[in-house]
Amino acid sequence: MFEKRASLGMRHHYMCNGCTLQVGRSLPPFVASALPTLVSRRSLAPMKHTALAAALLLAACATAPAGATQMPACPPAGYDRAALEALRAAEFAIADAGERERFAHGLVACLASPDPFFRDQVAYEGLTRLLRSEQLSVATRTNLTNETLAMMRGPDPDGFARPFAALALSELVRADRINGYYDDAMYDEIVARSVAYVRGVRDYRGFDEREGWRHGVAHGADLLMQIVLDPNFNNAAHMAAIRDAVASQVAPTTHFYTYGEPERLMRPILFIARRGAFTEAEWTAWFEQLMNPAPLNAWSEAYASQAGLAKRHNIMAFLQAVWINARLSESTEDDVLLPGAAAALRALP
Repeated sequence: MFEKRASLGMRHHYMCNGCTLQVGRSLPPFVASALPTLVSRRSLAPMKHTALAAALLLAACATAPAGATQMPACPPAGYDRAALEALRAAEFAIADAGERERFAHGLVACLASPDPFFRDQVAYEGLTRLLRSEQLSVATRTNLTNETLAMMRGPDPDGFARPFAALALSELVRADRINGYYDDAMYDEIVARSVAYVRGVRDYRGFDEREGWRHGVAHGADLLMQIVLDPNFNNAAHMAAIRDAVASQVAPTTHFYTYGEPERLMRPILFIARRGAFTEAEWTAWFEQLMNPAPLNAWSEAYASQAGLAKRHNIMAFLQAVWINARLSESTEDDVLLPGAAAALRALP
């Protein structure tokens, strides 16, 4: 058998969905820099099941508020494409604090742009740069959180707004991990909306050479990962809700994952395990539930339909990602995943 060592794929830049995100230093995709804080075994606070359940119910039923403020236009006022290209080249440096925060607010609308330059290279990169360099006030970060939460459940005719709102929110959650600023109600709200978003993804488009990335499942998984990495989300019910949201997207029967989604879905699971949120027996039971062959009558039917082939393909990729990364990592906390993942792999035809 293999000797435990660093996980594969840990030595490359943090990726902005296919393009390296230059944010001042190289960051691994698993955000391994968070682990010293996370592995401190900070105890989970008493469960607040009632509050979280209510928030989850609201998230599942919510639609965009009828009287919601109209999102500003993209690009932000006062910036044309040439100005934004120059600002991006200057790493989004804006000396005046008020203008910088107005600009950050204006970027939210660009998360929904059908133009990948405005959406990915300006809006997402710009927000990430400003957040990671800690140039935005708590008030602005809180407003951006509310705006991206609203966008995640709002209209999305082109299929870009919700996935990129989720990706931007993942950076806002990361900022909370570095310097906590949410209150308890916001932690519950973020988990509820994020779980509802991931469970609700039905647009499985990944990359288009003209339109760029959508990648709704992967972006949702990135958001869940950042929540798990943030020790301020210390309600045990949060971890259960996230784990089960991941399960809901592991094996769709209408789409074959081809853009790395199983690996992205694996990451929040790996880090939940490292938090010690569930026992080995609980993880094994979770994998057993994951292996329900429905809508097939049995896994032996997997090769008889496109739906069966898709389900087998997707769950196999997820289970392999879990087992390989848990087996090869230096951490021992994620070993609790190994028996259940191995048994599930053996059960597949």
